[in-house]
Formats: sequence, C-alpha cells, structure tokens
Amino acid sequence: MKKVVTFGEIMLRLTPPEWRRFSQASSFDVVYGGGESNVAVSLANYGIPVDFVTRLPDNDIGECALMEMRKRNVGTQHIVRGGERLGIYFLEIGAVSRGSKVVYDRAHSAMSTIEAGMIDWAEVFKDAGWFHWTGITPAISQGAADACLEAIQMANKGGVTVSTDLNYRMKLWKYGKEPGAVMPDLVAGCDIILGNEDDAEKHFGFHPDGVDVTSGDHIEGKAYLSVLQQLMEMFPRCKKAITTLRGSISASHNTWSGVLWDGKQFYEAPTYQITHIIDRVGGGDSFMGGLIYGLMNYPDDDQAALNFAVAASCLKHTIFGDVNLSTKEEVEKLMSGDASGRVAR
Repeated sequence: MKKVVTFGEIMLRLTPPEWRRFSQASSFDVVYGGGESNVAVSLANYGIPVDFVTRLPDNDIGECALMEMRKRNVGTQHIVRGGERLGIYFLEIGAVSRGSKVVYDRAHSAMSTIEAGMIDWAEVFKDAGWFHWTGITPAISQGAADACLEAIQMANKGGVTVSTDLNYRMKLWKYGKEPGAVMPDLVAGCDIILGNEDDAEKHFGFHPDGVDVTSGDHIEGKAYLSVLQQLMEMFPRCKKAITTLRGSISASHNTWSGVLWDGKQFYEAPTYQITHIIDRVGGGDSFMGGLIYGLMNYPDDDQAALNFAVAASCLKHTIFGDVNLSTKEEVEKLMSGDASGRVAR
C-alpha cells in the first residue's frame, strides 16, 4: 500500500485537569497535537503507512514532539529542524453549557517561519499515494502557505491524491492576507474537500440555508447539499465533497454525523448521540483520518467510507487529547451497531 503524507504544525497542548478553568489551574496536562499530525496518528493506528512533515525547533521540546510521532508509528524522516520554538496552545475544556476555550501562543514558531524550498517534496512523495493538508497551515504565515502550495503542485504533478480539511481558524489569519486571497489556489489542487458550515462560509461565502448550529437541534444533512455542490463547481478537480454535521446540545452532548457528495449521489451517515464528551478537540481530524482510510479501503463504497469516518470520530470524543487512539476493530464494531460499551474480556 502506498503511503499517506500529511503536512502541518504540531504543537504542545496544555490543559487544566478535571475540567478546571484556566484561573483554577495549578498544573497542566501535556499532550502534543495538530490537525495534520492527528490525521497521521489515526492512519497509523489503522495500519496505513504514513509520514508527517513539519518543521520543528532543534531543542528538547521539538524532540518531545518528534518522539510523540515516532511512538505512534508515524514516519518522521522528512521533518526538518530549525526555527526558535514549538507552538503552544492552552485548552480549557468546557462542560454542559460552558464551552471550551483556546488560547494560542504560537508566534514565531518553527513552522510559522518555514519557507518554500526547505522541504524536498520530490523525495517526500516517493512511494506516496495520498497527500493531506488543512486550512490551518496557510493561515499560519505566508511562508507556510507557499510551502503548502509547493507541496500540492508537486503532488498533482506526481498523480498523488490530494485532500484538505478547510479548517477555518479566525484567530490565525493575522499576517495581512484574507483566506479568500490564499485558499482558492491551494484548494484548486484538491481531489477531496472536507469542510463544515463555518469553513465553507468564511473561506468561500457558501452557507447552507436554514441551518443554525447553535440551536441544539439535529442538523439536517440535505441542507448542506447546495454547499457541497458549490464547492465542486468552484473547484472542478474535486471528486468528493464532504461535511461533518455537529448538533451542539451542550458542550457535553453533541449529535454527530456527516454527508458526502460525489457529483452524482448524496450519502448520509447514521447520527450518533455523544452524550458524555470527554474531549472534542481533534474530532474533525479523526473524521478525516477515518475518511482517508475508508476511501482507500472501500474504493467502490462511499457509504462505507463515510460511515467509518463518522464512527471513528464518534469514538474520538471519548478519548482525552488531540489524537484518536481507537483501533480499526473498535471503529468497525461501532459501525456494525454495537454501541453498548461493554467490557472486552
């Protein structure tokens, strides 16, 4: 099986324990994560060969992030070293009616000072069949956007499937460019596009009619068909457009599903009630990891691929940290309808 390559920033995450607020914290739990590294870990868990590409500082904290990828069986041979520091983000995990909060401390990170030409993409894509990036990377800096475009163009040239999770992050676009001036050139090279209602609207102005994600109601999948159709019309290379469907009843109780449009047929996954969320950060990344696995392993069954992605991300909500540590067998068990959570002896 040809390997998957993901490209982006991995960060140090600091979280007050036991659902405490920042002002209550006397210690922080430490994990490492980032949109593209989270996808890489999911794929490695499912037995897919995967490399993660980034830029890390040549210091002990950069080494810790590198070790985290290695212990999850993610390839790190194309990671480049340099820059001042590893980016940090602080996460206050919400509960019930109190939403989670994120504070970034990632200015001047090693990844934000990357430039085109620092990575040998021709070497990276040897034996690769898939390349994944997210909208977080071009939001970090102009250099990161340039390196991402360089990778997409090389992947296109080599016949590598390219996927993106649009991942709009309002707090990151601060280097003088608006998303609409940067993202179209990058997304134009993508075969698979994932994005929720906020991503599509903030990047391209597409919005599903009659959808209010704060209402707590079940999100109607058909309402997103027009958004997915517009994405495929705007980006003719795209073969499948997908969105996740999150109904937010509270910070602790969400409904979760997803839909896929392949230009001819509309697919909708079952809806899960996630009633006791442990950690929803990385939910979209776990969906993307499951989707890539599904599309690679069920090439003629988009419904099965979508169902795998939704089940995988449903399980991620029960796991503390950024990454989904669910196995393929656990995902398939949930897909089959067994949500009992009984002890495996």
